[in-house]
Amino acid sequence: MEIDLELYRREVRTSESPRIRLSAIDIAPDRPLRTLVFVHGFGGQAVQWRHQLTHFALANRVVALDLRGHGHSDRPVGRYSMDEIQADLLKALDILGIRDPCVLLGHSFGGAVVAQFAAEHPERVERLVLIASAGEFRLSPALRFGLNLPLNVLRLAQPFAKSWLHAPFHVLKAWYANNLSQWNGWSLFRDLTMPVLVIRGHWDFLFEKPMFEEVARAIPGAEDVDVGTSGHMVMLERRDAVNRALDRFLSGETTRTWRQQAGGGTKQSRATLRQERPWLANYEQSVPYTVAVPQIPVHRLLRSAVRRFPNRVALLAGDQRMTYGQLNKAVNRWANALLGLGLQPGDRVALMLPNSPEAVIAYFGTLKAGGVVAFAPPEVTPDLLARQQAGIQAHVVVTDERGMGMLTQMPAQVKLAHLVLIGSEPPTTEGRADWRFHNFDALLHAAAESSPEIEVDPTALAVIQSTGGTTGLPKGVMLTHRNLVANTMQIRHWMPEAKEGKEVFLCVLAFAHSYGLTTTLNVPIALGATLILKPAFDLTDLLETIKREQPTIFPGVPAMYMAINSYPGVRKYGIDSIKACISGSAPLPVEVQESFEKLTRGRLVEGYGLTEASPVTHANPLGGLRKVGSIGIPLPSTEACILDLTTGKVVAEAGQIGELAVRGPQVMAGYWRDAAATAEVINPEGWLRTGDMAQMDEEGYFRLIARRVDMWYPDKEMGPPAFPRDIEEVLYEIPQVREAAVVAIANQPIAFIFTGKDSTTSDTVMAYCRRRLPPELVPRMVIFVDAFPRSFIGKILRRELAQRYGSRVE
Repeated sequence: MEIDLELYRREVRTSESPRIRLSAIDIAPDRPLRTLVFVHGFGGQAVQWRHQLTHFALANRVVALDLRGHGHSDRPVGRYSMDEIQADLLKALDILGIRDPCVLLGHSFGGAVVAQFAAEHPERVERLVLIASAGEFRLSPALRFGLNLPLNVLRLAQPFAKSWLHAPFHVLKAWYANNLSQWNGWSLFRDLTMPVLVIRGHWDFLFEKPMFEEVARAIPGAEDVDVGTSGHMVMLERRDAVNRALDRFLSGETTRTWRQQAGGGTKQSRATLRQERPWLANYEQSVPYTVAVPQIPVHRLLRSAVRRFPNRVALLAGDQRMTYGQLNKAVNRWANALLGLGLQPGDRVALMLPNSPEAVIAYFGTLKAGGVVAFAPPEVTPDLLARQQAGIQAHVVVTDERGMGMLTQMPAQVKLAHLVLIGSEPPTTEGRADWRFHNFDALLHAAAESSPEIEVDPTALAVIQSTGGTTGLPKGVMLTHRNLVANTMQIRHWMPEAKEGKEVFLCVLAFAHSYGLTTTLNVPIALGATLILKPAFDLTDLLETIKREQPTIFPGVPAMYMAINSYPGVRKYGIDSIKACISGSAPLPVEVQESFEKLTRGRLVEGYGLTEASPVTHANPLGGLRKVGSIGIPLPSTEACILDLTTGKVVAEAGQIGELAVRGPQVMAGYWRDAAATAEVINPEGWLRTGDMAQMDEEGYFRLIARRVDMWYPDKEMGPPAFPRDIEEVLYEIPQVREAAVVAIANQPIAFIFTGKDSTTSDTVMAYCRRRLPPELVPRMVIFVDAFPRSFIGKILRRELAQRYGSRVE
C-alpha cells in the first residue's frame, strides 16, 4: 500500500552553534517489534529507502535520516568529517528516543557511517546491514576529477544533477575530501560482534568490485547476499529481493526457502498482541495491526495531496471543478483572510454550510490559520443554534442564505463578531447592528494566496463537533488534530486496495457530521482523490452523477443504499463503477447489503462509530471475512471490549451482551467545557463508554444490538433484555417491507413500517412474526408510516416515533 512518507517527516536539531537541523522520516506504530534506522550514502537522501520503509513500517518503527548537507537537512559550510557525522547520528538517536539496541542499515557510504557507529557503540546496535557498501571508496578517475573542479564550475552542473545527487556541490566536495576519500574500514570490520548482513548487486561497478566482495569475508560470521542483476541502487532496483533478505535476517531464519512466507519472527513476536486482540487474526494481510499516526495537523493532509497531485481535480460540484493546486491557493487565501479579521490560535469559526467547495475551503483554511472549526448541523433549530453559539463563542460564522435565515431567528442577545456570507450581499437586519458582515468571495479576492506562517500543534483542538442529539441535548465533542489524523490513517489502511491519486469519492454525507467529515472529506483528501460534493441526498440527481462521473467509493448510510436498490431501472446508471462502500450510523440489513452488492459488484460493509471517536472504530474487512449483521472488527490501533451492565467490568465470555467500550488515538479529548460529562464516559484508563449494547464472538467480531436507551425487558422481573434489531431483521424478510424500526413503548415492542408503493397488512406482518419470533418479541402493534423522522445523516429518530405514537399504544 502506498503511503506518503513526507507525512512522517520531522526536524531533529543536533546542534545549536552552528545550527544543524537534520530531517528524519519517523514512522512509529504502536508496540513495534524493533526499531530500524536507515542511513543513505554520498549524495543520497532518506526517501531512497521508501520501499523498505513502507514494507517494514507495518510492524516496526522505521527511521530514515537525511544526513547533514543532504535532502531536507541543513547545508552548512564545514568539513563534513566522519567525526561530525557520527556526532550527528548519536545525537539524532538520543533526540528520537532510540536508546535501546536498534537495527542499523546503511547504503553505500552510509554503510561506512553505520559500521563506524556500530564499532564505537556496539551496545546500541542489535543488528547491522550493509547494502552496496565497501571497505574503501575509491572513485573512478572521472568522478575524482569532477569533484576537484572549482565550485563555480560545478554549480553550473547542479541543475542537471538534481535528479540523482541530493546535496549541493560544496557539501559533496567537503564530504569527499574529508570523509569518503579517507575512510578505510577493513580493520574496523574485523571487530564487529553483532550479526551483520551484507547485500550487494552483481552489476555494481561504482567502486572497484573487490571493495564490495571482500566486505562480508572481512566481518566475522557475516551473511553475504548477492541479489543478482542490480547496479549500485540495489534497494530500489531489486526492492523485493532486498526486503526478502532483510525479512530472513531479522527473523533469524537464514535457512528458509523462497516458498516460505517471510516474517515468521514477526508472527511469533506479535502473538501476545493477538491474544489480547483476537480480531487481529481476521485482518487482511496488508492491513497493519497498529497504525503510525503522523504528528501533523489535519491541513498537512491537503498539503500532501497538493505536492503529489497539483493538477488532479480535487472538488467537483455541479459544473464547478477545482484542482488541488487551485484548492490550496483558495485555502491559503481564506486562512489569511481570517488572520486579517483578527483570528487568534484556538478561536472558533462556525460553519453553517452544506457540502460545497466553500465548506472545504473554510474548513482547511480555518485549521491552517490555527482556528477551531465548529460545525452547525444542517437541521439545527434557532434555539439549538443560539445555545451552540453561546457555548463556543465563535469569532467568525460562515453561512449561506439559508443559514442566514436561521441566524436571524436567534435571540437578539446572541453576539456575532464577524458574519461571512456566501453568494449574497449583507442583508438588512433589524436589531443586529453589532454584526459585522463580510462577503466570502470578496475576502478571498483581497487576501494573499501564500501559506501563512502559523505553527499548529498536532495535539491542539481542531474541531468541535456536535453530537447527533438523538438521546438528549447535543454536546460539543472536542476532536484534536491528532484524533482526526489518526482516524483518517486508520480508515486509509483499512482500504489497502485504494489507489493514491486515482479514486473518486461520492460525498453525500454531511461534513457537519463526524462520519461525513472523516469518510467523505479527510480520507479522500489524504488519498488525493476527487470529491464529488453533494449538498443533499437527491436520488435522481445522485444516479445521474454516478452515470456521468463514475465514482469508485461511496460512504453512506443504509437508507441511501435502500433507495438505490429500489429505484426502477437503476442498472442503466452504471453504478457498477462503485467498488467499495462503508455503511454507518444505523444497522445495515442483510437484504440491503446483498442487493446493493449484486447491483454494483462492489463491496458494501457495515461499520460503526460515534462522534466521540472521530468517529470510526469498527468495520468489516473489505476483502476478508465478513459476518452478516456484524459491525465488524476494531480498526488498527483500536481496542474494544464489552462491559457488564451491572458491574461495569470487562466481560470475558464471548457472546455475552453488554455495553461496548473503545480505546484508541481517535477517542476525543472530551466534551467542550463539560468535565463532568467527560468523566462519565471516559475512565482514567482512556476507555470510552459508547452507550451502545453489543456482543463479541470468539473471533473478535462485534454485533451491535441497540442503544442502551432503546432496549427493554419483556420480563418485568428483569430477565434478559430485548433489542429492536432482533425484530427488525425478521421484518426485513417480508418482501413488501422497505424500512422498519421497532420502538419499545410502555415496555411493549411496536413495529413501524414503511412499504412505499407496495402494500401489506398488519395481520400479515403479525402472522409472519409469530412464525419467526418467540412470543415475547412479537410486536404488540404494527404502525405503517409514510416516512420516518430522521436526523440529518438519515438515522431514524426512535424517540420521536415514541412521542408521536405513544398515545395510540397506551
